[in-house]
Amino acid sequence: MDIQPFFTEEEKKQFFSKYKQLLRHLYSFLKKEDLGKMKELMKRVVALDCYGRDKNGINGLLRNIDTALIATVEIGLKRTSVIALLLYRPVMKKIITLDEVKETFDADVTLIISRLLKTSDLYARNTAVDSENFHKLLFSFAEDVRVILIMIADRLCLMRLGKHLKNDEDRKRLATEVSYLYAPLAHRLGLYTIKSELEDLSLKYTDRKQYDFIKRKLNETKRSRDAYIAEFIAPIKSKLEDAGLRFDIKGRTKSIHSINNKLKKQNIPFEDIYDLFAIRIILDTPYEKERSDCWQVYSIITDMYQPNPKRMKDWISIPKTNGYESLHITVMGPQSKWVEVQIRTRRMDEIAERGLAAHWKYKGGKAESGLDEFLNTVRAALETKENNPLDLMQDFKMDLYKDEIYVFTPTGELIKLAKGATVLDFAFAIHTKLGSKCVSAKVNGKNVPIKYVLNNGDTVSVITAPAQSPKRDWLNIVVTSKARVKIKQALREETAKAVDFAKEMLQRRFKNRKIEMEEPILMRYIKKKGFKTVTDFYVEIAEERLDPNQVIDEYLEQLRRETETNEHTEVRSAEEYITTTEAEEIATNKDVLVIDKNLTGIEYKLAKCCNPIYGDEVFGFVSTQGIKIHRMDCPNAQEMFSRFGYRIIQAKWSGKGDNGYIVTLRVTGRDDISIVTNITSVIGKETGISLRSLNIDSVDGIFQGTFTVMVRDTTALNMLTKKINAVKGVKTVERLNS
Repeated sequence: MDIQPFFTEEEKKQFFSKYKQLLRHLYSFLKKEDLGKMKELMKRVVALDCYGRDKNGINGLLRNIDTALIATVEIGLKRTSVIALLLYRPVMKKIITLDEVKETFDADVTLIISRLLKTSDLYARNTAVDSENFHKLLFSFAEDVRVILIMIADRLCLMRLGKHLKNDEDRKRLATEVSYLYAPLAHRLGLYTIKSELEDLSLKYTDRKQYDFIKRKLNETKRSRDAYIAEFIAPIKSKLEDAGLRFDIKGRTKSIHSINNKLKKQNIPFEDIYDLFAIRIILDTPYEKERSDCWQVYSIITDMYQPNPKRMKDWISIPKTNGYESLHITVMGPQSKWVEVQIRTRRMDEIAERGLAAHWKYKGGKAESGLDEFLNTVRAALETKENNPLDLMQDFKMDLYKDEIYVFTPTGELIKLAKGATVLDFAFAIHTKLGSKCVSAKVNGKNVPIKYVLNNGDTVSVITAPAQSPKRDWLNIVVTSKARVKIKQALREETAKAVDFAKEMLQRRFKNRKIEMEEPILMRYIKKKGFKTVTDFYVEIAEERLDPNQVIDEYLEQLRRETETNEHTEVRSAEEYITTTEAEEIATNKDVLVIDKNLTGIEYKLAKCCNPIYGDEVFGFVSTQGIKIHRMDCPNAQEMFSRFGYRIIQAKWSGKGDNGYIVTLRVTGRDDISIVTNITSVIGKETGISLRSLNIDSVDGIFQGTFTVMVRDTTALNMLTKKINAVKGVKTVERLNS
């Protein structure tokens, strides 16, 4: 790539270093021919001085590479977005045509570039944030969230280069634009790290004196702050280690911008701010244990330090709409100081750091779920005293979303709904309580029922009644997932109340008749009656379709029959099963894996975190201990792909899986030794499968067993699982990761 003419020696070093870094992060997402095609195009572009220096002397190609790195490493955009970002300027300058891009790469790259072209006025000059043109340009970004993310990356890159801007007015205008719009956009899309940096840099360029004052104060108090953090963390760390948790724990100083806001809002001196930092605990825990482990940490901390219940924020039970999950608590630490503690898992932390993009690493970059939040943010950002938001929204081209409609609240707030949405969908979109109490509405001043289908531009005012509550037939009225989820949730809550009432009534009837109710017998009675769940049984009682007295009579008959049977056959607990299976040596694995498309004979190890077997969909991960093979559904796969994508290599099985692989199955069922005997018999009869070990526990009439078996491949495993499931008394069979 002949780029020397417009690079200094230092810039040349920077470019190649950053170019290699970009390739490392994109390598696993690029097509084989992408690099060659890109190199040829860039030669042409550079030769025609498309990336020449701007008026501030900033090298255009370096700035583009920096923006691409932000988009990839810090935001999480991949191949399509980055290629579009690198080629956007040449297309804008008509050095390359959109047709050429489409022919060289694909239609999706062309689509993003064409959408970026709509922003050319915004990129070409610092458009005033209060101009009508700016609003119209901004709305055009709503076609594709990737365009907004690229724009945020570009603004962050320019802010980092702020010291190179020769005109102070240009710097302040950029900082104002970022503070007003891009930082809130980054916040709404969950890019909290980027949002904080944008805010800090904005303060630096708009109020350098205040920025330097806070920075100096933070430096002055750093030693005492670090000592306090160490004192606070030490006992927590010890307790968490005793609990067997894997974690990272650190103190994190809050952003200069947020500290400045506290100084202004509370009107207090710097020394009086108590929460200059937050403690963050990041757990390494499987997805299925995330909530329980986070709450366990919460319990440990609040046992040690007095919590402030008013400052507790639970975004684990109900995450924020942009995907943010974390548990925030404020506790009274040593020296009677309040300290904020943030508890989250590694997965949650990645979403908190990289926002919306962390949700669609495997979806090619399209995040339709994020469009709702983006458009709401646009509305909020443009809602100023000088502008009527309703007028602004009417200028927006509604045909950009052919499958969606926009309606308005009486105050002019824009609400996005799916096409075909009803008044009831609208009410739930505003607030769950409003939806639950909705009886009708006024649409454009006219009274309509809850099933009325809304149209683009309708203004809707919801009418409620205190006695109203969700009905099951509402599920046939609504079309949005939010409304359906909330209605089902309300119905479940109503069902739970009915079940509790029915349980209490049945227990009272048993007591009145001086009969002691035995739960296992009742469960068998419920199953014999044909109820799929215990809840269904109690709902029948609550809705008076089943007489409690009849239930008790039939229960007594069941008890009598079982007592007679037990006099002849004693039921023994599954825990009494004694295995006679001898431990076997693990067979040496000689199956051939094709690594990285067509390489064979390469040394590898099967990862213990997911225990892949022949037939599983797998991938290779280049670790410090060599290549490790993981299942595609490995609990650690998401983190490896997102954080270490450049280490991922393709892998697939070939040959035959006849040497045997260790698999652990968790089986639950009725607590009866005969069931376990039947399971071991099934395993023993299967050709090529052997039982290596088993462990049985039982509680409340249910046994849970782990059966470790040697199988040759996934076909044999699936057949075995099916046969164990068919054993009478077995409830569930599940393959464990390790």
